[in-house]
Amino acid sequence: MSASHEHDQDHVERLSLYALHALPADEVPAVEAHVGQCGECREALASLRAVVESLVAWPTDVLRPPAPLWDRLAQRIGAAPGQPPARRSAPEPAWEGVAAGISVKVLATDPDNRRVTMLVRLDPGTDYPPHRHAGIEELHLLDGELLIDDRELHPGDYNRAEPGTVDHRVWSKTGCTCVLITSPDDVLR
Repeated sequence: MSASHEHDQDHVERLSLYALHALPADEVPAVEAHVGQCGECREALASLRAVVESLVAWPTDVLRPPAPLWDRLAQRIGAAPGQPPARRSAPEPAWEGVAAGISVKVLATDPDNRRVTMLVRLDPGTDYPPHRHAGIEELHLLDGELLIDDRELHPGDYNRAEPGTVDHRVWSKTGCTCVLITSPDDVLR
């Protein structure tokens, strides 16, 4: 789709997020209404969905780099610009059981912005408590299957929840591991 007056870069980005099921819920009706009236956008959406479906069909081991590559990437990300990668001196954080069937590994905290980044692991058949989001929550599923209310996530899927929204039921029948970036102020129900 070309970026015209009606289809500026912001519009193209929203259409892409819609195809990925990552568009904020309050923006979905406007995009759906526009796509319903615009043949160019319907064609673009069909193309985007075909790409998304082809990526979903990839085996997860293709998307998961080997451990040595992860180590090298982590070292490079942690290095100052123009400096060689530093060797990790601190031990890797440990998994901590926080509830029956739920373990977390806190990776980073940002107290100024009230954000925490962690790995979360649910054992098979485990429910995460219902909760209201105090801030934006971003979840990237690494392995297993996760159900958030009526949405089923598979490895590689992304879910974004807006502040004030509620996850009534979050559970995994298979067990799963995800990266979760969220507010430490979420209200468990």
